[in-house]
Amino acid sequence: MSTATVATTALTTRRLSTLDRWLPLWIGLAMVGGIFIGRFVPGVSDLLTRLEVGGISIPIALGLLVMMYPVLAKVRYDRVAAVAGDKKLLVSSLVLNWLVGPALMFVLAWAFLPDLPEYRTGLIIVGLARCIAMVVIWNDLACGDREAAAVLVAINSVFQVVAFSLLGWFYLTVLPGWLGLDSQGLEISVWQIALNVLIFLGIPLVAGFASRFLGERAKGHDWYEDRFLPKVGPWALYGLLFTIVLLFALQGEQVTSRPWDVARIALPLLAYFAAMWFFGLFTGKALGLGYARSTTLAFTAAGNNFELAIAVAIGTFGATSGQALAGVVGPLIEVPVLVGLVYVSLWAARRWFHTDPYTTERMPS
Repeated sequence: MSTATVATTALTTRRLSTLDRWLPLWIGLAMVGGIFIGRFVPGVSDLLTRLEVGGISIPIALGLLVMMYPVLAKVRYDRVAAVAGDKKLLVSSLVLNWLVGPALMFVLAWAFLPDLPEYRTGLIIVGLARCIAMVVIWNDLACGDREAAAVLVAINSVFQVVAFSLLGWFYLTVLPGWLGLDSQGLEISVWQIALNVLIFLGIPLVAGFASRFLGERAKGHDWYEDRFLPKVGPWALYGLLFTIVLLFALQGEQVTSRPWDVARIALPLLAYFAAMWFFGLFTGKALGLGYARSTTLAFTAAGNNFELAIAVAIGTFGATSGQALAGVVGPLIEVPVLVGLVYVSLWAARRWFHTDPYTTERMPS
């Protein structure tokens, strides 16, 4: 290992907290624990299924809200207007999320699962549900631009309400018909999508904005940054781990009883998450967006709104359907892959962007 590599590793280790440094281990334990609970603790899966309102799991919603609030509380909302004026960032994000992403998932679903229409449909639904929740965690861990992430997530939310049903109709009915392939319909109300956006983005966004506005007004900027944020910050990862345990517990039995099906669904998902992330990072670099905004573009392009995808699959095809299983496998693959890409991103900051991700200072080429 070169001296530069040793120095880089030491710098990264020193700046990461113990919780962050061992994140892959905690997530692995959360996955194993969730599967164990779902597989061997009687009635847990049924209990979690019953704790739903309007197709939204209350425990999972609470986990996501706890996860998102600390990150959105860190956003400097006075800088959002400057981000919104970055046309390169906004246009490239819209193209990646609403043109490239759904089209790529359609191609991968048909390429990997031509003989399994239920799983194929479930994957296409995953590709249509753009991320508005967990992406803020990956972006923050990778030292992306928080303000840019807030803007892109908000834009994705608006487009999700407007475009999800239309794109579902196009990719599941119209395009397969044009290509002479099997087609399936998708019925989903705009209200269900809007409710999903309101809960998983609206509530933590309002809470984060209110915290900064009221906290800085009452105690000052220094107190908010140096005292308040360090106390609430770890709760983002607590919420993430709690959500992962619930997801695996909810579907632990189904996942362990159909391992071959899960493996077949996982292959196109692996290709999708990796391809979208690299598309986003290289696009940002090519456009000269810098490391922070390029990595934000990459993670917002790669992430998906698994809660919406699962809710749509269950609501349309049933809880025990192949479409629902494909929706569930989505986050089970997304979480470890994007955790791995956080570390790839931190490596790329120095190797490709010649930037220290923790200080955003330029490093010698």
